[in-house]
Amino acid sequence: MSLCAECFHQGDHTGHDFNMFRSQAGGACDCGDSNVMRESGFCRRHQIKSSSNIPCVPKDLLMMSEFVLPRFILCLIQYLREGYNEPAADVPSEKDLNKVLQLLEPQISFLEDLTKMGGAMRSVLTQVLTNQQNYKDLTSDLGENACAKKSHEKYLIALKSSGLTYPEDKLVYGIQEPSAGTSTLAVQGFAGATGTLGQLDSSDEEDQDGSQGLGKRKRVKLSSSAKDQSIMDVLKHKSFLEELLFWTIKYEFPQKMVTFLLNMLPDQEYKVAFTKTFVQHYAFIMKTLKKSHESDTMSNRIVHISVQLFSNEELARQVTEECQLLDIMVTVLLYMMESCLIKSELQDEENSLHVVVNCGEALLKNNTYWPLVSDFINILSHQSVAKKFLEDHGLLVTWMNFVSFFQGMNLNKRELNEHVEFESQTYYAAFAAELEACAQPMWGLLSHCKVRETQEYTRNVVRYCLEALQDWFDAINFVDEPAPNQVTFHLPLHRYYAMFLSKAVKCQELDLDSILPDQEMLMKLMIHPLQIQASLAEIHSNMWVRNGLQIKGQAMTYVQSHFCNSMIDPDIYLLQVCASRLDPDYFISSVFERFKVVDLLTMASQHQNTVLDAEHERSMLEGALTFLVILLSLRLHLGMSDDEILRAEMVAQLCMNDRTHSSLLDLIPENPNPKSGIIPGSYSFESVLSAVADFKAPVFEPGGSMQQGMYTPKAEVWDQEFDPVMVILRTVYRRDVQSAMDRYTAFLKQSGKFPGNPWPPYKKRTALHSSYKGLMRLLHCKTLHIVLFTLLYKILNDHQNLSEHVLCMVLYLIELGLENSADEESDEETSVCGPERCHDSWFPGSNLVSNMRHFINYVRVRVPETAPEVKRDSPASTSSDSLGSLQSSRRPKVLQRENSGTAQVFSLVAERRKKFQEIINRSSNEANQVVRPKTSNKWSAPGSVPQLTTAILEIKESILSLLIKLHHKLSGKQNSYYPPWLDDIEILIQPEIPKYSHGDGITAVERILLKAALQSRMNKRIIEEICRKVTPPVPPKKVTTAEKKTLDKEERRQKARERQQKLLAEFASRQKSFMETAMDVERFFFSDSPENDIPMEITTAEPQLSEAVYDCVICGQSGPSSEDRPTGLVVLLQASSVLGQCRDNLEPKKLPITEEEQIYPWDTCAAVHDVRLSLLQRYFKDSSCLLAVSIGWEGGVYVQTCGHTLHIDCHKSYMESLRNDQVLQGFSVDKGEFTCPLCRQFANSVLPCYPGSNMENNLWQRHSNKSIPDLIKEVEELQGRPGAFPSETNLSKEMESVMKDIKNTTQKKYRDYSKTPGSPDNDFLFMYSVARTNLELELIHRGGNLCSGGASTAGKRSCLNQLFHVLALHMRLYSIDSEFNPWRKLTQLEEMNSQLGNEEQQPEVPILYHDVTSLLLIQILMMPQPLHKDHFTCIVKVLFTLLYTQALAALSVKCNEEDRSAWKHTGALKKNPCDAEKSYKGLLSFVISELSKGKLYHEEGAQECAMVSPIAWSPESMEKYLQDFCLPFLRITSLLQHHLFGEDLPSCQEEEEFSVLSSCLGLLPTFYQTEHPFISASCLDWPVPAFDIIAQWCSEINSFTERHAEQGKALLIQESRWKLPHLLQLPENYNTIFQYYHRKTCSVCTKVPKDPAVCLVCGTFVCLKGLCCKQQSYCECVLHSQNCGAGTGIFLLINASVIIIIRGHRFCLWGSVYLDAHGEEDRDLRRGKPLYICKERYKVLEQQWISHTFDHINKRWGPHYNGL
Repeated sequence: MSLCAECFHQGDHTGHDFNMFRSQAGGACDCGDSNVMRESGFCRRHQIKSSSNIPCVPKDLLMMSEFVLPRFILCLIQYLREGYNEPAADVPSEKDLNKVLQLLEPQISFLEDLTKMGGAMRSVLTQVLTNQQNYKDLTSDLGENACAKKSHEKYLIALKSSGLTYPEDKLVYGIQEPSAGTSTLAVQGFAGATGTLGQLDSSDEEDQDGSQGLGKRKRVKLSSSAKDQSIMDVLKHKSFLEELLFWTIKYEFPQKMVTFLLNMLPDQEYKVAFTKTFVQHYAFIMKTLKKSHESDTMSNRIVHISVQLFSNEELARQVTEECQLLDIMVTVLLYMMESCLIKSELQDEENSLHVVVNCGEALLKNNTYWPLVSDFINILSHQSVAKKFLEDHGLLVTWMNFVSFFQGMNLNKRELNEHVEFESQTYYAAFAAELEACAQPMWGLLSHCKVRETQEYTRNVVRYCLEALQDWFDAINFVDEPAPNQVTFHLPLHRYYAMFLSKAVKCQELDLDSILPDQEMLMKLMIHPLQIQASLAEIHSNMWVRNGLQIKGQAMTYVQSHFCNSMIDPDIYLLQVCASRLDPDYFISSVFERFKVVDLLTMASQHQNTVLDAEHERSMLEGALTFLVILLSLRLHLGMSDDEILRAEMVAQLCMNDRTHSSLLDLIPENPNPKSGIIPGSYSFESVLSAVADFKAPVFEPGGSMQQGMYTPKAEVWDQEFDPVMVILRTVYRRDVQSAMDRYTAFLKQSGKFPGNPWPPYKKRTALHSSYKGLMRLLHCKTLHIVLFTLLYKILNDHQNLSEHVLCMVLYLIELGLENSADEESDEETSVCGPERCHDSWFPGSNLVSNMRHFINYVRVRVPETAPEVKRDSPASTSSDSLGSLQSSRRPKVLQRENSGTAQVFSLVAERRKKFQEIINRSSNEANQVVRPKTSNKWSAPGSVPQLTTAILEIKESILSLLIKLHHKLSGKQNSYYPPWLDDIEILIQPEIPKYSHGDGITAVERILLKAALQSRMNKRIIEEICRKVTPPVPPKKVTTAEKKTLDKEERRQKARERQQKLLAEFASRQKSFMETAMDVERFFFSDSPENDIPMEITTAEPQLSEAVYDCVICGQSGPSSEDRPTGLVVLLQASSVLGQCRDNLEPKKLPITEEEQIYPWDTCAAVHDVRLSLLQRYFKDSSCLLAVSIGWEGGVYVQTCGHTLHIDCHKSYMESLRNDQVLQGFSVDKGEFTCPLCRQFANSVLPCYPGSNMENNLWQRHSNKSIPDLIKEVEELQGRPGAFPSETNLSKEMESVMKDIKNTTQKKYRDYSKTPGSPDNDFLFMYSVARTNLELELIHRGGNLCSGGASTAGKRSCLNQLFHVLALHMRLYSIDSEFNPWRKLTQLEEMNSQLGNEEQQPEVPILYHDVTSLLLIQILMMPQPLHKDHFTCIVKVLFTLLYTQALAALSVKCNEEDRSAWKHTGALKKNPCDAEKSYKGLLSFVISELSKGKLYHEEGAQECAMVSPIAWSPESMEKYLQDFCLPFLRITSLLQHHLFGEDLPSCQEEEEFSVLSSCLGLLPTFYQTEHPFISASCLDWPVPAFDIIAQWCSEINSFTERHAEQGKALLIQESRWKLPHLLQLPENYNTIFQYYHRKTCSVCTKVPKDPAVCLVCGTFVCLKGLCCKQQSYCECVLHSQNCGAGTGIFLLINASVIIIIRGHRFCLWGSVYLDAHGEEDRDLRRGKPLYICKERYKVLEQQWISHTFDHINKRWGPHYNGL
């Protein structure tokens, strides 16, 4: 069921699970359709009951439309006929068709509009479209109209190819299969089943048949009874609807037509008529689809229609009954596949009569069959339709026939000599075809066979399935041996049979034996699935390596979660069924023969394997044993309930790795019908998940990767439910098994259950269903016991090619046998009936419990003559078969029973052959008494048969004694095993002891011996006896190196792994501590602990040293920086607009999510400064304006360093080497970018370190007692000295080049503010603004104030000192004309006469309009470096007086007239100059009286009153206002002092910040006692009499406000209380963003963007990659990142929910800040789950933006080439 967004949001779906998806090609909303959903779920619009009170439409209202519409539609059809031309063979006609469609667009749109007019109009349309008489009259009456005749002829031509029959002359008859007994489909009850319906459209056949030769084609005989005739013949149209659909198909389903036809569906009458028409045209749809070049688009559109028609059960049933829908569908599918059949090469290549689909053909490669199969699955989901299918024998036969086309497709032949030239990728098509065309319909049918009453259906399917299988075996000439070196993974017939068997037993209580075939058929059935299992082991042993990677791909796909329950699970189940019914000895020997390890199973230490290289033996033996363990312990189809299966699947997946919720959903195989999306017991998915796993919420390490929410297994799951068998079955990659074991080991260590390297635990199994009890006979057959005995013996004697894994599996099998043994040991006396077998001489019975204690004394082996076992005196007459010799043709019939001690070693293969022969002879009836040819000759090895000789080995062991010796060997101690029950008899009564549940091989052996003792008193006694015979201490055996190698390999691997883990952990911890100290990239935000883990890179030298010493991280040498060989700091220069985003408002800006919400950037710091500068430039002299402000709020250059230094010449050679290195990731060397050679942090320049003594700081800090006037004079003189560049040294060149870099970092528009471009004032302004930008940003990084104090958290990485040297050096080249130097205006009184002469030219900026912080930087950078502390303090003191006056002036403007006159009055009373200079009241009063002389306070008309703030000013609030006004300046100044002179910042409470900073800056006299209400004015230290200088400053303002009072006021009020910058606030739920933006039109191109994005800094909506908005080769996102963030952009991609970062010429995907309920991202909104904001992630994003660390933290950068 699917709803449109509108209906979804208007309905109530709280608590429902839903997926949102973007329909790529339209679709229909199901809201309001009661067939699909309950009425309670309808949205508000559809809930209105509409049946009762509809007024009848007046007849005459509709008359016109009834008259006009038939002719309109006729006209449309005439156009469609006219426009159609039968395509020529070579020219595709798509262009012509599209032209016609474009012409008809308005007409079809008109019809579409009509359908939207409501029910009345739709019923008229239905009448018109379905009325047959109308159609007949209008189309047959062509009259004399030549044009109409021509178009009618075209119509007839088009119709010709619409049936499935050929034109008569091309009739080609299929070849009937020559088969003696039954023909494929000749079933009783099928009328003349010989009609050749197998003829296809000529154009499809011509070229293919030419190449393949028709003889290879197999034609399927189908019923040609009358009911099918309709799809055979040419279509006959009886109404407009039919012809309209015909043309819709012919024109390949144009979107508009599809929409029109779908929009009509609410009309019930139309729906039925349309469905019948659709079915009538089904074959034609298939033919058009096959020819189409755009089959994907067409498929989608077909399914959009068919899903609406066939999802309705009632309608599907009606059409099935009336139009033979099932017959048509199956026939059409069969036909479709018939066009791409080839001869099967499986088994008997020359004589095979079987045909399979060719996976290389487009039909399969492009999934062209998908829409038809999808419809078929859809109708089979309806019970009534599926029952009809299952009852119809003819249909079942046809369907099995269809399935057999896929049986054995995509055959792989093992390359033995050289690697394949071309790796075919057809396996994708093959797996997809089997899953979609065979397995999914099977699951659909199975879902209706759940109860006893449906037994008959299962019997039908099983019956025809077996018949099809028998035909298949006959067709490929299969006798008893599969062809070597061949494998196909596709056996759908076997899987149908297996799955229906499973259902029959599990749900329908059918007796299994009643639906099983005879033994011969079972033997044949098991061969191919077993061949697949053996091939899997071969592929994993690298035996198929010459076939390329694709063969591994097949092996993985076969077990992958979407395929496993339709492929490997049924195969294993079928093998389990065969094993439970066949002779166990036969089955076991078949397994070892298929796995090619028969020769290995000999007691001799040497053997020759004729079919396997030695290097593959071990892994193939492991494979064979693992397969047996899986076969015997898997219970998926043998008794587990759905919930148990779900739990086991979930535990297996979680044990391999922690999983996200979505990946877990994906990894658990869907059960029965994939269409329903139901997982076994899906209602219980969440409850099972919460029972077995704990949720780990997503965590964020700063600078780490973004984690998702994960589920991890609970401790009790590891303890009791970890099942290695299930894990092995479900792993796609072998490393996952190791991963599960590693996690299990870690759990045991952590919980203290077992310290060493554990073995996979043995897990108790669900009880077997009674039908499958025979499976356990495998564990109690002599063949298996001989194999186990032999392997234990070999392992104990360290024979080659055995591993710990082999031992583990051997013990697992023994334990399984003990767990599943018959209670009584009656096997002892079984009378041997029939011919005696070789293996009878090994063990007396077949019960494992008793065989375990049976001693075997001597064994005869056949060994190569070179083997050490060959005793020269051995009796030459004894003949025996070797366990391994496959060449054996001699079979000793008479066993030498008298030599009872010697076990005859039987030949597995010979035994198996004999058994097979017996069964065949027994089962073959009179009709079939042909002796089958022996095929074993295929197996004889090509080389010469090795010379084998017989030897007799003395063994004298039983399985029990071997186990006890094995215990000694594993523990490395003699007599290490002591029977536990001798101490504690309890152990035999209550055997489930936790101590045995986890452990290694020793534990496993102890557990087995305990179980053996429990099972029989005899065993218990024998174990005690063996332990009593104190084994003589054996001297430590000298192990040859080769043997040692194989045995220790696993152990050594494990140790190596542990060592590696340890090393890695150590390395990680070192790396971590390095990262913390050298790159505490993120933490510096709110942390206040100055770290001191590692000595600073820029080493602070000892006091006696005179110069700073730097370490070069490239050449490793230490030394001072000199003029000739300067050292530099690795720095990253980036343009930043973060400062410009500060606002004076605490209310966060929200991302707009409605049309009403808009963001206007008027209140940002950047906008305010911009307005101020342009206002100054309007009225004042340009050069003066450029000294009165700072720029860099937008596009300012921020400089950061990782703290590492290098020689500049070393850096140049490093860059050269990077240039020559082609493998560069993510940065451009040509732009000067590189990564720091030590910490790999991104950088793009080197800042030279100024040579000089490190101790200068201390020398300059000594306070001299010079008076303020003296210092002022000194400052003026020092500034007056023109700076000159020192002589051309390496250092000065580098200083120049780094200055160039700094300028080039930002765009021209961010550094050119002068009216005269290129003026030196511009550079001057830019340089001191760089210093301002860096100080302001550091302040923001500290949280906007200096309360935390301490050294700079970025202290190690601060480069402000070096930056200041570079800037000062350059600024001193520009001398300010002394007349205009603001310093004069600040410290000297001028004569008044200078004002008169400059009326005509623009005046200077009044000093009160100057930005004080900018003045500070200008004054300091104009001084010769290094600066004297006294001079610094002097400058600060002087500037503070100006700042304070500005604060008073601003305050005076802010308050109203009454307040002003009151203050003027109170201050005037205190005119005592020395007090007044230090009291704000006196000063304020003077400022007001001075400014009143001008027009500043005038013109307070009505509009002014609105602006006046209504707050009453108390002395406290005024003091607070003055302090707040001055604080930003004090903070920046303190930071500057900290960097220049290395003084630590004091920490303090927020309310004390002003007093602490002012005393730290030396503004407060040291003897000053802090009174409690602190008075800011006490910091003032006037250089000249206060009132005089203030009067002078105010007069400048007055002369300006004479003309411009408004602007004068605006310039005085400077907003200096900026809050910290923030990204936009995002809504809680992602859907609100998505719904608003994904349909929003772009403001530039007015289109809805394909990839919409929104800027998270300013909220601008942009087109990502949109060519529509491209300007000068820059796409819109890149352009916006330059305008909004000076090269840094943060965009949320609406359709993907991810954030993309643009930084300069690079970009990276950052991740998502919206997660679902399980803590997962949903990139590209693929899963469509509701997403919620993750505030922690958003905080991390904002932090990285503010701290400019995107480059360092995000690793995956790539160039965007301006294309975003």
